[in-house]
Amino acid sequence: MSAIDRLRRRALGRPWKLLTGVAALGVASVAIAAQVAGPSGVEVTNLLKARLPKTPLTQVNCEKVRGLCEVTAGSNLFYVDSGARYLIIGRVYDMETRQDLTAARLLEINPDMLVGGAAKANAAAADGEGEEMAAAAPAQTRVEKTAVPARPAKLRLDGLSSDGAIVWGNPGGQTVTVFTDFRCGYCRALTNVLRSMNVRVVERPISVLGSRDIADRVYCAKNREEALHAAYAGEPLKNGASCDTSGLDANEAFARQHGLSGTPVIVRSDGAMLEGYRPKAFLESWLKEARS
Repeated sequence: MSAIDRLRRRALGRPWKLLTGVAALGVASVAIAAQVAGPSGVEVTNLLKARLPKTPLTQVNCEKVRGLCEVTAGSNLFYVDSGARYLIIGRVYDMETRQDLTAARLLEINPDMLVGGAAKANAAAADGEGEEMAAAAPAQTRVEKTAVPARPAKLRLDGLSSDGAIVWGNPGGQTVTVFTDFRCGYCRALTNVLRSMNVRVVERPISVLGSRDIADRVYCAKNREEALHAAYAGEPLKNGASCDTSGLDANEAFARQHGLSGTPVIVRSDGAMLEGYRPKAFLESWLKEARS
């Protein structure tokens, strides 16, 4: 009799032992699954409180990115492993959706962030907030205390012709003008917000981040609106026929004349101006305040 046959007969003769083994295997599987699922935000929060006692934690989320816990501490954003031993400062990208998850989260935390080569903010973190993290975090993961340059409360657009504008959205909706750059992540985020609103968008591209080649192709495209959204999505643009792009030159001259060195810049129908990304709820309320 082979060894395999002997084992089979033993198992058949003592079925309770086999069932006990299966039950033990099931318990072990549940335990392993619990480990794979990772710790809760409460567990990581308690560990961080012990290791970063001077950092006031705002939120810990261990469900967004597998293997990492996203931690917000006031205006600071960083990541830790499941044991809160390793602290990670940097950006997390979702390569399937082509989304900068860190940038999107920073915009939620700090809706007044500006873009002009590097992110800035209108509102700064409170004094003493996150002392340990502030010393370590690079500019892209925290809000710096900055003095926002003085800008006119309103921006007159009557000096601009219709040339250089890419008009999209609801033709019958309220008009909002935006100065944008196709390489600006915050402009892409703003565009996604405006697409969900019932507004008519007059988009005027300016090359703050060296995107003039993209702007030319979008402006000369047969379907400008379609090309605009494709450009923001990072999709390849066809090299279509050339066209008169002097309107784009006028956009950039206007931006220089009025000191618009960052994007996006949002202008309401009554000339009221905002610099930087704003979330949907804010924009809807702000646009209702327009005076003709």
